[in-house]
Amino acid sequence: MKKTQPKIKDVAFVAGVSTATVSRALTQPDRLSAPTRQKVFDAIHSTGYRVNQAARNLRTRRAGAVLVLVPNLGNPFFSAILSSINDVLAANGYSVLVFDSQQPGASEHAVADCFLNGSVDGMITLDGHMSDATGHALRSTNMMQQVVFCCEWSDQWQLPSIRSNNGLGTRLVVDHLVALGHRRIAHVAGPAENILAEVRKKAFAQRCAIHGLDISPDWIVEGDFSLGAGARAAERILALSERPTAVFCASDAMALSFITRCQQLGVAVPQDISVVGFDDIELAAFMEPGLTTIRQDRSGLGRLAAQELLARLRGEQKTEGAHVIFAPVALIERGTTAAPP
Repeated sequence: MKKTQPKIKDVAFVAGVSTATVSRALTQPDRLSAPTRQKVFDAIHSTGYRVNQAARNLRTRRAGAVLVLVPNLGNPFFSAILSSINDVLAANGYSVLVFDSQQPGASEHAVADCFLNGSVDGMITLDGHMSDATGHALRSTNMMQQVVFCCEWSDQWQLPSIRSNNGLGTRLVVDHLVALGHRRIAHVAGPAENILAEVRKKAFAQRCAIHGLDISPDWIVEGDFSLGAGARAAERILALSERPTAVFCASDAMALSFITRCQQLGVAVPQDISVVGFDDIELAAFMEPGLTTIRQDRSGLGRLAAQELLARLRGEQKTEGAHVIFAPVALIERGTTAAPP
């Protein structure tokens, strides 16, 4: 005899709740108390109930998927963010589609097509350079309410943004180096068109001015957040006749390669020059010496972005415009900073 598949009413009977409560546990678990939610999930497990996601999507006229736009999947900085986004969305019945916006041959229309053909319900973009094609597609499909910026953002598109407090992080770096006695501080910046690089570079100049530091134009080096940029910046800065005693790199990747190139050229860190990064990627703690850096709560960024999008998909969050939520930052002191020689 063929075994009958358990139904939602069977779960409700075992849990001692209504079918509406079971449905709410599957679609809006945050609206239930923890004990009730646990009773429902235990009943789902014991009965072997499985959600027919395809049928539910047809009934609710939703795709059951969220697009996550990443500017460079090869960058380890994004791994923790993507993981927490996936954890939150998967727990609420959504699949996650990841698109690398900077991959060779990537079409600016590919993202727009996801909205136009109804294959996604919303989007979290970690890339602040959202194209005109994508923006216009969002407007034409009335999907602008279902998009959230995370990490990066664009002032062109007035959308909710989950971001680290980049200005505060930069101020913590400068204050730390000044407290150690440094007066000559260089900055290896990110790409000129990048919003994060712009904010950190501006905050660096402002904080140095508050401390009365004169910053030579030769001490400001433009990079691109990459390993290669850090190594090139080290060669340029170490060749200066008036060398700075400390360097603030706008990413950990640049800071780590800066340190490696210094060591290759016979310059000791931190004995000869102090170096600070930004991000606190996993590798930062395992280098020798460990990298002093600004920790971004990457898991928190992803979690907050996913929660913000879920609230919008459910109609619970209707705030329009550039609604900003800051995730905390912290200075992590390790072995790459010391008093100037």
